[in-house]
Amino acid sequence: MRLDKYLWALRYFKTRNIASEACKKGQIRVNDQIAKPSREVYPMDKLIIRKNQINFQCTVLDIPSSRLGAKLVDMYRKDTTPLEALEQHKVAALAQEHYRKSGTGRPTKKERRDLSDYAQENEENIDWE
Repeated sequence: MRLDKYLWALRYFKTRNIASEACKKGQIRVNDQIAKPSREVYPMDKLIIRKNQINFQCTVLDIPSSRLGAKLVDMYRKDTTPLEALEQHKVAALAQEHYRKSGTGRPTKKERRDLSDYAQENEENIDWE
């Protein structure tokens, strides 16, 4: 089976085109060699897939006939990705979230009006003497 079709069938990529582009960019390695999308995949090949700044590692156990359901994927591959790589991704996501929470940014029009009203009320109550 072609490498891009295998990656698509095992749900590493949403489409074969995306899997093919990843191969062309050199993000997929088979047995520690950069592989083209048309390379044939055989059982016991070791794959390294760079996706979302994580190097996923797996060993091909069998070749599926077509795209699989998510529950059946582990019958055709053995995931050997180190836990440190997955933990590092989680830590990076938390660090990014720390700097800027989702939904925070410029105030909405209503919030701007409320801020303006609040500032005017406090300005009137200030005794300048």
